[in-house]
Amino acid sequence: MSSSPATLRNFWDQLPTPGRWLLGSTVFQVLGRGLTLPFTIIYLHEVRDFSLDVAGALMALIGAVALVLTPLAGYLTDHWGARRMVIIGSLAQSIGVSVLAFAETLPIVIVGITFIGICQAGGWSAFNVLISSIVEGPTRQQYFGINFALINLGIGLGGVVGGIWADVDRPETFTAIFLVDAACMLIPVALMMGPLREVHGRSEAPTDETAAAPTHYWALLRRPGVAHLVLISLVFAFVGYGQMEGGFPAYARGVSEVSTRVIGWAFALNTLVIVCFQFFVLRRMEGHRRTRVMVVMAGLWALAWLALGFTAPVAGTAAAVVLVMGYHAVFAMGETMLQPTLPAITNDLAPAHLRGRYNALTAGAFQVGAVVAPLSAGFLLRHDLGMVFIGTLLVGCGLLGLSALRLERKISPAVNGLSGGPVSLPPEPPVPAAP
Repeated sequence: MSSSPATLRNFWDQLPTPGRWLLGSTVFQVLGRGLTLPFTIIYLHEVRDFSLDVAGALMALIGAVALVLTPLAGYLTDHWGARRMVIIGSLAQSIGVSVLAFAETLPIVIVGITFIGICQAGGWSAFNVLISSIVEGPTRQQYFGINFALINLGIGLGGVVGGIWADVDRPETFTAIFLVDAACMLIPVALMMGPLREVHGRSEAPTDETAAAPTHYWALLRRPGVAHLVLISLVFAFVGYGQMEGGFPAYARGVSEVSTRVIGWAFALNTLVIVCFQFFVLRRMEGHRRTRVMVVMAGLWALAWLALGFTAPVAGTAAAVVLVMGYHAVFAMGETMLQPTLPAITNDLAPAHLRGRYNALTAGAFQVGAVVAPLSAGFLLRHDLGMVFIGTLLVGCGLLGLSALRLERKISPAVNGLSGGPVSLPPEPPVPAAP
């Protein structure tokens, strides 16, 4: 497929019909998630009266459950197909947030959190595999970027509504948004069982000698570039979404001293920046190494965390509100550079029949970061170590940039986005001779 300018019309014209349906499912899937995502840790802490340490641990439990189940989910994605795993993940998310809507005790919260973790184990990576099975060539990179913009549009709109509606003094308002989230997760299930029922997202293993190469996870980690992708995913989760979902709301409430409404509007600004600039970033990325784009992203995220850190001396003032909003604006600029790079590299590097396991490796690393991030945020902020919190994230951003440069030396130019031609995969490790 020939490359063309990253415009909405060109992109839409190049999409096969299943790709258009899949893009539509994204909108519904994340609209409800945006209602609850910015406010889950606030709900657990301020509405259900769990301490900040416990609330952080519960957020980390989502990642812990996903981490345990991700290897199995990757294997099942390759064998059952990505579509089935997306259905399972969506149903698990719906059950989980339904339970949280009424949970008042720790055991019931843990049940809800466990179902959400099941979703994260298979849904995220399986969705990437489904995209890769439908969309090929340069359009795939554009799809990842535009899909991400739609995700943030849904989350941002939900965040605005949630910020206006949710009130820590009225627990029923949080119950309502969790139930709406549960209902929205059923819409992708209907699409997968209707218009997308013929798209299984599974590739047969090749019949040549490469099929005999070991495909267990340890063997895949030894392939060129895979270990670096795993490290990048881990650090990205820790300094990125793991802290944006857990650390940022807790810091903004406890240190910056801004309202839940401001937090909701900050997430909305995040969405606005992504939606407005995603096409611009996609056009600027053409002809450039994806790894270099990651380095720029790491720099922007470091600047964002610095802005949030500067709210401490001006807590509770209009200046704190401006800096909190500025944090999300700059962070969002970095986000526009992530989805067209990391998932694109992962799925271009992976053989088609192993995409489930390749995505499971990066997803598993992401879950490790997602476990550590809220735990560290809860501990540091509970003990008034806000500056240590910010400093740790700045170090992480530096490590993220260095890891991207190391990855650059391990992958081919095509995998790194320098050409629209065929992607050359690294050679398979030799198969040990039979005794």
